[in-house]
Amino acid sequence: MHLGIIGDDVTGSSDVANTLARGGLRVVQYGGVPSGAAGGDVEAGVVALKSRTIPA
Repeated sequence: MHLGIIGDDVTGSSDVANTLARGGLRVVQYGGVPSGAAGGDVEAGVVALKSRTIPA
């Protein structure tokens, strides 16, 4: 994996994952913190968190 992105909500994370994929990268989007390593052919990993909706 060459690029890792952490998003504060699912919508924004999906948008950036889609943009990267349309640009030709092999992308995986995770719904929360991933428990293991990504596959060897993944170029970008996007982690979608729910930190925007949790109390301060």
